[in-house]
Parts: sequence; C-alpha cells; structure tokens
Amino acid sequence: MDSSDVSPTLSRRKLLGGVGFGAAVGSAGCLQYARSLTNRDSPEQVSVTIKTVPADDDEAAVQIARRLQKHMTTAGIDASIELVANTELLRDILLNQSFDVYVGQYPPQHDPDFLRPALHSRFVTEQGWQNPFGISDLGLDERLVDQRSTTTDDRQRAVTSATEAVGEIQPFAMACFPKDITVVRTDRFDNWSVDGLDRPINYLAVDRPADAPSEDPTTLRVVLTDDRITKNCNPIAVEYRGPNTLTKLLYDPLARQQGSEIRPWLATDVTWRRTADLGVTATVTLREGLSWHDGQNLTAADVVFTYRFLDDTSLGTGDMPVHSPRFRGRTSLVESVERLDDRTVRFGFGDTVETVAARALTVPMLPSHVWQEKTGETNIAGIDISEGITQALVWANTDPVGSGPLQFESRTPGEQVVFSRFDEHFLVGGGPDRFTIPFERFDVRVAPSDAAAVSLVTDGTVDATGSPVHPKVLDSVADSDSIETYMTDSRSFYHVGFNARREPFGNVRFRQAVARLLDSEYIASTVFEGYATPAATPLAGTAWEPTEFEWDGDDPFVPFAGSDGEIDVSEARDAFREAGYTYDDDGRLRG
Repeated sequence: MDSSDVSPTLSRRKLLGGVGFGAAVGSAGCLQYARSLTNRDSPEQVSVTIKTVPADDDEAAVQIARRLQKHMTTAGIDASIELVANTELLRDILLNQSFDVYVGQYPPQHDPDFLRPALHSRFVTEQGWQNPFGISDLGLDERLVDQRSTTTDDRQRAVTSATEAVGEIQPFAMACFPKDITVVRTDRFDNWSVDGLDRPINYLAVDRPADAPSEDPTTLRVVLTDDRITKNCNPIAVEYRGPNTLTKLLYDPLARQQGSEIRPWLATDVTWRRTADLGVTATVTLREGLSWHDGQNLTAADVVFTYRFLDDTSLGTGDMPVHSPRFRGRTSLVESVERLDDRTVRFGFGDTVETVAARALTVPMLPSHVWQEKTGETNIAGIDISEGITQALVWANTDPVGSGPLQFESRTPGEQVVFSRFDEHFLVGGGPDRFTIPFERFDVRVAPSDAAAVSLVTDGTVDATGSPVHPKVLDSVADSDSIETYMTDSRSFYHVGFNARREPFGNVRFRQAVARLLDSEYIASTVFEGYATPAATPLAGTAWEPTEFEWDGDDPFVPFAGSDGEIDVSEARDAFREAGYTYDDDGRLRG
C-alpha cells in the first residue's frame, strides 16, 4: 500500500495519535512553552490541584477528578483534589481565573461559533466563558474568525479547520456528553417532553390529565439539587447561572433556540439583509402590547438599552467598559443597535453570516427602568476583576422583574422559590401562538442529592426532577404507572479545563500528556454506567462535527495512554518526557 491508498482520516489519526507528540503543533502555546523551558532546572516535583464540586452537586465530576488524580499520581505528578461549592468553582474559573485544572460541564451549545469567544485571544483578558483557559494562538484565531464569516460548505471547512486546531492545542480535554435523565410523575401533569426539562418551553407544554387528582391542581412542583436560584435571580451573574432554565422563564429574549433553530420570541418578525456598508443587518419587530412584570411597557428602547448595557454595564461611567461576562460571546457579535420606533430595532453585525448573528438575539431582555440604577462601581469579597465591577454583575436580584411567562412570588434561600404565571404574557390565553398553561404557581424545592430528589418524585411530594440526575439513582425509581424516566442527549459536555496562564499548563505538550491520562470510553461506561457518549470534540453529535474527528474507540488527537481505564505507566511517562520533563529516581515528575 502506498501513501495514496491511505485514507486521509486514518493518516491523520496515526499522525496525531500513534507517534506521540514529537511533531510540532503549529504555533499553539509557543509563548507558554518558551516560558516553561525556563523552569526545567527546578528541582520541584510537578504539583497540580484539580478543582471540582462535591459529589452531592455532581457525582460524575468528582469521579472523573478522582480518576484523573489517580493517573496523574501514577505518572509522577503530585496531584490533589479541592472540592468547592458550585458558585465558588465558577467564580474561580470564570472571574478570578484561579485554578490549575478543573472538571465540570460546559454550558450547552448548538452553534460552533461558541468556540470563538471561548478560545480567541481577543477574549483572553475577559471574564466569563470568554477564554477562561487563557489560550492565545494566532493560527486558531484566524480559523475562528473564518467560520464566523463564511457560509455553507466554506463554513463547514472553516469549522473543521478550527476543530482540528482545538484538538491539537487541547485547551481542555474532552470527556463525554452525558444523557440528561429526568424523572417525572404523570398523575398530576402529563405531556412531559421526552427531550427533558433543560428547555424552558418544555415546562409550559405540560398538561393536566383528565383523571388528575383534585388536590392543589394549580401548582406545578419541581425539585432541584442546585439551590442557587433560591438565592440569586440575576440572569447576568455568571457564577450563579448554570443551564439557566428557570431564569429563561423569567426573562424573555428576542428569539429562542428551539432544537437546531433560532425562532422569534418577543419578536414577531426578524428581517435579515446584507449591505455593502453595514454587512449583515437584522430589523426586529416586537410583538404588540408587551409588558414587564411590574406593569410597565416593554418597548424598543428597552431592547436598545439591553444590548448597550450588556456591552458596558457601567454605561460609560467607568474608566473602561465593564462587559457582562455571562453573554459577552453573543453581544460581541453586535456592532450597532438602533431604535427605529417603539416596536422596531435595527442591528448591525458587520462581516458575518445570519446563522451566527442570530445567536445575539437570544440574550435576555432587561427593563431599563430597573437596571440603569445598577451601573455604579462596587467591590465584593472573593471576586478580583481588574477592569472593575459594577453593581449589576453582583446584584442578587431577589425580586426579579422580567417579561417572561413566569414571575417571582416568594423564596426561602437554600430551600424553595415560588413563581406564578404571568397572565399578561403574550403566550398566555387563547390564540394561534398561545399556550394554555395549566398551572398558576410553579414551586421549586431544593433537595440535598439526586437520590433525595428522586425520592420526592416517588413519594408524590413533587412532580419532576428539574435538574438531571445521576444514573446510579435509577434503581431507586419506583416501578409505577404514574412515574416515567426520560433520557435525552445533553449538549453540555464534561471536560477537564486547563489554565494556560499557569505553569506547567502553558506547555501545550504537557496539556496533551495530561489529556492522554483521561480514558473517555471508560468514563462513559463506568462513571456514567453507559449513559454517556465519549467524544473527541465539543461538536460531537452535531451536523458540524468533522467526520475525521469522530470518536471511533479512541481520541484521534490525544489517545488514552493505556487501555480499559488503566494507564500504561511507561507510555504515560514517555509523553511527559517528550513534553520536556524528567523523572527522578523515585519516579517523581520534575518540571
């Protein structure tokens, strides 16, 4: 067989995976790698702290962290695990950038443009999910910009090129996409979506069965294992928001992601054009008669305010713009926003394509009469933002005023929050675009663990688990005609994030060597008991996933240095030696 007989895919896999890391990987991490060389004479053993949340918050994340720690230790690294609360973990990763390595889930994504704010060097000094990994690589930057401004086949090629660069650079190591498991009762409410409850509209689509019991028929009851919504309802507080489903029921966007499409929501119409001077533009027409929960009208002025505010929460009163980290990736697509009349706004997006620009229309609309008072500079213990911080970013917003189909009623921090149906919402009532929402109150309770949450569903205290539960609790789900379990493929992948700002993770070859300690196939089959799909790229399972980088039993970029979950010590240590590190007589990795 000559070279012409070898498929491009097989050749690439062999090149990337079979011969170690002797080959150069472009310009990736050159600056960081050069810095690491200055530390080669250090006698210290390489020491790493892995941060994640406690098992009651995320059983799978802890198990992944423990396996990584075990393999790091075997490879000669002094590895430890630090368990911190959800809010503290996100604060350390997204605001303070105070971590070596973390294990967690990336927020659900549907379009490959999310890689641009996540990894482009333009965002390396910003907070939120804007390059928390500290990656700076000009080659990757060019590919990320290319995918934003090209269409159809050209964009697929650009996405493939960007995906390849991400796989080589390894800002994070992929683990898997889990199944989202939801347990529901069908005796009080039915028509639950088989797609789970991570989409807000799925709550609104439930129905009352004809033979439903009569007790308290007006309240839908849901249990979560995450208590943050009971303490903070600020939709732009990045450390308090995960999948964000409930705040999406409080705050409406102009358009919503529904499946693979983005459809008008507060907008009744979106007209796209491309002009020579402005590039791509969108003229958005709001529905008639929109209002906020406090009765004030929602107008085009609020829309313009929202985008200007998210771009600079100080509204020009600070020394420099203070972006909203929560939505920076999407609002950075907007180059101009202009009110045309009370119901019409025109956006300018510059050199991009509609499918990418439409993501900007999915941010929550904020009432100007509430949020314009939150522009002042402030400080808060535990957050270190050199660019400054505004009240808007740290405000708990315990009495939220949005325009969504649910409005705030009451809360007991750490235990419960109650919402009620907003009967002035455009969805409520009769009409072709309206729902008959069969509940008046939405009661959210907090359980200390997945097992406790499932128990509350089983004994009839609540109607559904509002956050996914771990597969290990499936055995405790009662065998009953009135209880069902739904599973859907999550778009929120588990990963190991590296902080390239810190040594030794500034060294791309070190990151690759650590990534080779992760056996995604084993993790999917054991940690998730088979309820997960191993993946080599964050686009796995989408139409954008390049076929040559699909999972075929191993990672094409960083193949596991071992088999069946156990590492090959010699192979693993060779990877670190090729990264420029040495071992002492006691097998400790020296950096």
